[in-house]
Amino acid sequence: MRGALFALIIAGVPAMAQEVTREEGLAAWERIYAVASHPRCTNCHVGAQEEPMWEGLSYGAGAVHRMGVKSGESRIGAESMPCRTCHVTAVGRETAPHAPAQIDDAWRLPPVELDWLGEDSAAVCAQLRDPERNDGHDIAGLVDHLTSSPFVAWGFAPGGGRSAPPGTPAEMARDVETWGAAGMPCG
Repeated sequence: MRGALFALIIAGVPAMAQEVTREEGLAAWERIYAVASHPRCTNCHVGAQEEPMWEGLSYGAGAVHRMGVKSGESRIGAESMPCRTCHVTAVGRETAPHAPAQIDDAWRLPPVELDWLGEDSAAVCAQLRDPERNDGHDIAGLVDHLTSSPFVAWGFAPGGGRSAPPGTPAEMARDVETWGAAGMPCG
């Protein structure tokens, strides 16, 4: 009976409960940062700048989002021109090149604390380790965000000939689990 109970307990332990080395965690972090630093992500993760970017994509280097868009404190542009003016919430994504992106959620910029634009690996790593600076997430919360957010899903499959970061949300979630199991090493 005791052996059967032990086998049931072990069978229920997730794969990440196995020991993960610091080197494996650092390798996972490098893949995470390759995504976090990709222009598809940094163009919206702009912090207090309040202006989304079109940097490093087909628009040329360093281009500020056109039409005088400012997110304001609301992060949805409510103070000037709401993001939904162009980024209309829709079940289907707009796939035409250069058309406003569409997702099944209200378009908005991430919280100011999630500024990745121009940040190096150490700064983004320190931020993601700190729930006070990563929108209140622990590792499980980060994984849930990666696997359930329509913004993340769109970022990895933006359509319209847009560039996408390497990998998939599921691969990124596995890397975050590995990174967390290794103690969230930053390098």
